[in-house]
Amino acid sequence: MEKNTATQILDVAQEMVRNRGYSAFSYADISKQVGIRKASIHYHFSTKDELVKELVKRYREDMMRACDRISQSNASLDQQMVQFAQLYRNGLEEKQICLCAMLAADYAVLPQPVRDEIQTFFQETETWLINLLQQGCDAQLWTCQPEQEAKGLIALLQGAQLLARSAADSTTTFEQVVYPLLAAKFSSS
Repeated sequence: MEKNTATQILDVAQEMVRNRGYSAFSYADISKQVGIRKASIHYHFSTKDELVKELVKRYREDMMRACDRISQSNASLDQQMVQFAQLYRNGLEEKQICLCAMLAADYAVLPQPVRDEIQTFFQETETWLINLLQQGCDAQLWTCQPEQEAKGLIALLQGAQLLARSAADSTTTFEQVVYPLLAAKFSSS
């Protein structure tokens, strides 16, 4: 089944933003890669800001679905923590970092509706992570302060992506930075 045009546009835009950032892509770039005229992109997304707002919304919803799959799995809490970290690691295989981390670098120049979506992404991700951390504390597997540590973990994962991005083997670098810290703090064994 062939993807519809709006989905193709979003897919290409997502790859471009995750690789190059907000300011380094245009409708001309997208039209060339999708094989359509710029006017066709404007038909679906009248402005770049509208396109990026929809892109962040879709990314946020995808992240929450992935987090829900982790929560609903039969994995132990420490395995769920590793699976969460894997969400950040996986993009590095395509030389991409978290969309919202990349956009946060351009936060000052983004329109308010895009900023709002980015804030919602971080709030929802943090809330999910706080819940996971709280479960581990309640089960006496971990000693932590969930609200503070959720922010720190997100910063760790996104910072590790940035560091790994410049390495010859980005996934190995990410793993070397993140997994020993997670094992030291959140291993129940």
